[in-house]
Amino acid sequence: MNDAAHPQPVTGPSTPSVLQARARRVLAHLDAVLPDVDALYRDLHEHPELSGQEARTAAQVAHRLEAEGYAVSRDVGGHGVVGLLRNGDGPTVLLRGDMDALPVEEKTGLPYASRVRTEDGEPVMHACGHDVHTACLVGTAAVLARSRDAWRGTVMVVGQPAEETLQGAKAMLDDGLYSRFGTPDVVLGQHTAPLPVGTFMHREGVTMMGSAHVRLRLFGRGAHGAQPELSVDPVVLGASVVMRLQTIVSRALSPLEAAVVTVGAFQSGTRANVIPDEALLELTVRTEDAAVQERVLAAIERIAKGEAAASGAPRAPQVEVLNRGPVNRNDPELMRRVRDAHAEWFGRDALVPGVLVTASEDFPFFAQGPEHPVPTAYWFMGITPRKAWEEAPGATPQEKMAHVPGPHSGGYAPDREGSLRGGCESLTVAALACLHAGDASVDH
Repeated sequence: MNDAAHPQPVTGPSTPSVLQARARRVLAHLDAVLPDVDALYRDLHEHPELSGQEARTAAQVAHRLEAEGYAVSRDVGGHGVVGLLRNGDGPTVLLRGDMDALPVEEKTGLPYASRVRTEDGEPVMHACGHDVHTACLVGTAAVLARSRDAWRGTVMVVGQPAEETLQGAKAMLDDGLYSRFGTPDVVLGQHTAPLPVGTFMHREGVTMMGSAHVRLRLFGRGAHGAQPELSVDPVVLGASVVMRLQTIVSRALSPLEAAVVTVGAFQSGTRANVIPDEALLELTVRTEDAAVQERVLAAIERIAKGEAAASGAPRAPQVEVLNRGPVNRNDPELMRRVRDAHAEWFGRDALVPGVLVTASEDFPFFAQGPEHPVPTAYWFMGITPRKAWEEAPGATPQEKMAHVPGPHSGGYAPDREGSLRGGCESLTVAALACLHAGDASVDH
């Protein structure tokens, strides 16, 4: 994404006194809204839904937006929800929250812990904070709706499905998100992080890596486990591929090029005494540059084919790139505006220096406008209880984060009150920094 002009540029950041006054006026409604935000969060946490199955969650979001006066559209790109609140002339600001959960077994011990399992017995948990994102999105939508005299413009609230599979944002766009509801002037999003509650992390430019999900099917020749000489063992072939893949980052890339190659699944065989015919490997690839990603994918295919040939495999491996997500790149000017607004509202001490996050998101798809790039800003909000953070060993944030539950783990649980209040405030203040000011009594 670049700084190309867009049709309705957002005005420059408000002066400190103006932003503070507007934020106080809007967030005066937060105490009245928080009980419902908390109830929604606990309900979503207890009843999580996997990617593409977010019907119940979407219905709750849509109902609450309609109750606050938003014009709501359902089933956009799957279970996506779009709420529009037009409030005079001004920019269109898209606020995004993702709604899906993960196939993780919850181990938090919370009274509202998920006990949900799929029909196949697979556990389901909000192990990445999307329940926080959704609840704070609804809370922000409510306080903005109740204080329309403090801002001008259009708020577009997007409840997005299927983030974990990197499919939901693109599906909503393909279903006409921008053509049906208008291309926003800016897109704002936030994500929970295992940082102390009440802190926020911002980074200009690349903030999260791009990703690719790769599947390798390796073909061998099965035989009795007691007669390995009659086989081409795909387990040995797969093990060789796994080990050789480790050399991509260490030997095929420059130390200055950030990348991750992880084999997350290795499936082959059914019995100890049977050499199978095939092995299946699934990989995740993360890079901070699209060109580096292409080189990594080419290296994966080259290694798989080379090891198969060296093993005498009966046929070349099958290499599939199942889905890809672009690099999450914050617009520098917009990110500075959001960061300054957060610093003004929360205080500079609440801001954590930004670092590159190796995880990936489908949020950057929202930057791909139909005619021009759309500026996006995406930041992280700490949710770790202060006591747990202080007791975690380590002197730096990176050292401490290794000892507190993180995303995609069964113990990931936020400081509920602090996270919900902080998440509503951070998204609201960021939105106000982009929307036009309201009546003259607020401006002056």
